[in-house]
Amino acid sequence: MTETVTDTAIVPNHIAEAVMLPASYAEEQTRTYPALAWLRANNPFGLAKIDSYDPVWLATKHADIMEIERNPKIFSSGKADPFLVDRAGREYLKTANNGARTQDTLAYMDAPEHTKIKNVTSAWFMPANVRKREEAIRELARASVNKLLTGDREVDIVKDFSLYYPLRVIMTLFGVPPEDEPMMLTLTQALFGTTDEDSKRSDADDGEGASAKAWKATLQDFFRYFNELSADRRKNPTDDLASLIANAKVDGEDLPESFVNGYYVAIATAGHDTTSSTISGAIEQFARHPELLDAVHADPSLIPGVVDEALRWASPVKHFFRIVAEDTEFRGRKLSAGDGVMLLYPSANRDEEVFERPNEFDITRKPNKHLAFGFGPHQCIGQHVAKLEMRILLEELLPRLAKVELLGEPQFVAANFLSGPKTLPVRITPA
Repeated sequence: MTETVTDTAIVPNHIAEAVMLPASYAEEQTRTYPALAWLRANNPFGLAKIDSYDPVWLATKHADIMEIERNPKIFSSGKADPFLVDRAGREYLKTANNGARTQDTLAYMDAPEHTKIKNVTSAWFMPANVRKREEAIRELARASVNKLLTGDREVDIVKDFSLYYPLRVIMTLFGVPPEDEPMMLTLTQALFGTTDEDSKRSDADDGEGASAKAWKATLQDFFRYFNELSADRRKNPTDDLASLIANAKVDGEDLPESFVNGYYVAIATAGHDTTSSTISGAIEQFARHPELLDAVHADPSLIPGVVDEALRWASPVKHFFRIVAEDTEFRGRKLSAGDGVMLLYPSANRDEEVFERPNEFDITRKPNKHLAFGFGPHQCIGQHVAKLEMRILLEELLPRLAKVELLGEPQFVAANFLSGPKTLPVRITPA
C-alpha cells in the first residue's frame, strides 16, 4: 500500500533537528544516535520539515540505504550538491556557480560520466596496487608511533596524533612536500568544519548561507594550490597520484583542470578526515574497555577486525544526499522528482536488524557489513588505502601500548557531513 505524505510520514521536529543540524553532531552520542534509533523503530523513512531547510526524506535503515545507493537512475548524485545544505546556502551556491555544480568530482556525478572519471584512478586504488605502498606507509606509521610513545604521557590523541599520520600518508601518496602539510591540514579542517566554531575559517561570517560561503572560499584556496601542483606534474611527472591525475586523458582528451582539482580535493580531504576520526574512535574505545587491548596483545590477528569495527563505530561520513530523479515509490511512500533524500550512515551502522548488540564495540564482529564506505557505484574509491593505513598503524601502536586512559570526555566537531572527535585527552602508558 502506498502512502501519501500524511502526518504519519512527518518526522517530529526535535528528532529531525537531532539528525540534520550540524550542531547536533557535537553531541552525537547523547542526541544524534538516540534520535536515529527512534527513527529506525518508529519512522525509518520519514519526511523532515525543519526551518531553513527544504523538506528531506531521512533514510535510516541499512537495507534501504543499500537499495538507494544501488539505484542511481532514480536516486541521483548529479542533480544537486551531494550533501545537505540549508536553503540559503543552496541558493548561494547556485548563484555563485551560475547554476553549475560546485565541484567536478565523483560525488557530484552519475553514470556514464561518473564511470569515465572514476576509471582515471580505479586501477591505482585496487588492492594489489595499494599493497605495493605498504612498506612506505609502515615507515610513516612507525615514525608516528615512536613520536607518540617517546613524548609526553598526557596527550590529546586527536591533536597530537591521529590528525597527522593519515595526513602524512595521503600527502605522501600525492607527492605534496611535508612543509605544505600544515596548510593542507588547515584547509581540510576548514572545508568540513564550516559549522564548527573551532574549525571554521577565521574570515567566515555568521550571516545567511555562511557555511556555503566558507565551503566555496576554502575550495578556491585548494584549487589555487593544486593548480600549481598540476602544472609541476605535467612538466615533471613522477610515479605519484598527483602525476597520474594531472596527466590523465578521458576519451582521448586531457582531463579538464576543474576535474583534476575535484579529484585532488576529494582524495586529499576525505582521505584524511575520515581516517583520523576512525583512529581516534578506536583509541577511545580501548581507553573505555582495557580488556580489548589485552585481547589484541594476546592475539594480534584481531587487528583487521578492530579496523572494521572502528569504521562501523565512528561512521565518520555522516550522510550523503540524493535527489529523486523521477516520481517513484519507496517503502510504500510516494516520492516526487526533485525530492531530497539524506542517507544516514551512522544509523545504518547501528541497525539492529543487521548488527547484534550494535551499541557495543566488538572487535570480533563477523560478518561486519558496515556501510562506512558507502555502497554501490559511489562506494569510496580509497577504501583499500584507508583500511591498509589503519591496519598498519594499529599493528605498530597496539603491541607497544600497555594502557590508555581517558582524562576527560571527547569533544566532537559540530558538522553533519564529515565529523568526529576534535579533542580526546588521554594518558598513555607504553608497554
